[in-house]
Amino acid sequence: MKRPAFDDIFMHLAIELAERSHCVKAHVGAVLAKDTRIISIGYNGPPAGTHNCDEEWPEHGCARDSKGSCSLALHAEENAILYAVKNGASLEGSSLYITLSPCLPCARIIFTSGIKKVHYLKSYAEYKGLPSDEGVDFLRKFGVDVVKYEPVGSF
Repeated sequence: MKRPAFDDIFMHLAIELAERSHCVKAHVGAVLAKDTRIISIGYNGPPAGTHNCDEEWPEHGCARDSKGSCSLALHAEENAILYAVKNGASLEGSSLYITLSPCLPCARIIFTSGIKKVHYLKSYAEYKGLPSDEGVDFLRKFGVDVVKYEPVGSF
């Protein structure tokens, strides 16, 4: 029996976490890990104690901001990072597994928090119809190792 690689385990968990999202538009999951241990998890959605978009506004989701993005939701990587920091975890040298590559604002948070490697499943640029993955470009420019996830072992 072949043992799954940790990259596969963490990405599979991110995919499963995405299914927890209350967002009507997109489901994204994230796992923060370091040295084969999970530090934190997250998925996109509104802050705890506010509204669940799929329950409050099931047809269209929450209101859009001036750029057409959700006005209420936190991104999956934001939730994972915020929860880790709230609980005193150090993210220095950690890896992030995420089902959608980070947007530029999230990339700045990822860089600032000390995350050194990002594995992503799908392109944010392709999802949004943008010419390039600005978040990925930013992270690479400043020395964060960013890789499009390809299964190493079997799922």
